[in-house]
Amino acid sequence: MPKSLPVTEVVRHFSELISRVRFYGERIVLTKGGKPVAELRPTLQAARVRAGDLPAFFAQFPRLGPEEATRFAEDLDSARRILTTPADRWAS
Repeated sequence: MPKSLPVTEVVRHFSELISRVRFYGERIVLTKGGKPVAELRPTLQAARVRAGDLPAFFAQFPRLGPEEATRFAEDLDSARRILTTPADRWAS
């Protein structure tokens, strides 16, 4: 659901809102006198993820230490076992 903001608020934070639309895909409905008058939303082209952008995207994430990486791998294995368990095992 899009967030609604008065036009005066949009003007004050326009650059930040454009970034949220571009990078997070947010939709923002602009209101005047409490009534919707326009909408900010990403274009189809802006919403595309480019393979060349992925290394920089992933570089933003923190690095796991050896113990954290081991625990994370164990959590993933556990989740895979649970998610691949046949449904009839849960029927009791």
